[in-house]
Amino acid sequence: EKKHMRENRSEIVLKAFLRPALEKLNPQLPPAAFDQVMEELTRDRSAMTLVNANEQVWHLLRDGVSVEIEKDGETTQERVRLIDFEQPDNNHFLLVSQLWVTGEMHTRRPDLVGYINGIPLVLFELKASHKHLKNAYQQNIRDYKDTIPQIFWYNAFIVLSNGIEAKVGTL
Repeated sequence: EKKHMRENRSEIVLKAFLRPALEKLNPQLPPAAFDQVMEELTRDRSAMTLVNANEQVWHLLRDGVSVEIEKDGETTQERVRLIDFEQPDNNHFLLVSQLWVTGEMHTRRPDLVGYINGIPLVLFELKASHKHLKNAYQQNIRDYKDTIPQIFWYNAFIVLSNGIEAKVGTL
């Protein structure tokens, strides 16, 4: 694990990749706009249900984050895009193997986490071919929901596979 990717294991958004992506996708906006986006996207959502937290982040991903910008003494509202859906090559893609994530009381290590612009959108749980696929769900995904729920705030897809069969779902 690279030390510069995140400040500690409880951070699930990779700010080192998010900030440059925001600047690239929204070059017309000042640095203060990106500070607001970073704060809004990474704020603590632990008081919310997983589904509500996930839906809230989905709206930010889909619609962008509304920020207040000061221009020539006037405050205006702007939308900051988090992902370029029109031209995927403008985004930064990263797949991290065995990412340690610390929750309130426990630390877990999902098999693979897929990031776009530093945002963890895909969670992969892989089992050996002789294991039933439902074990990945019952033993791992359920446990992650209890122990490291912050990974699901951003999640778009969950992929379970034992090398023979695979299931793709959402939270």
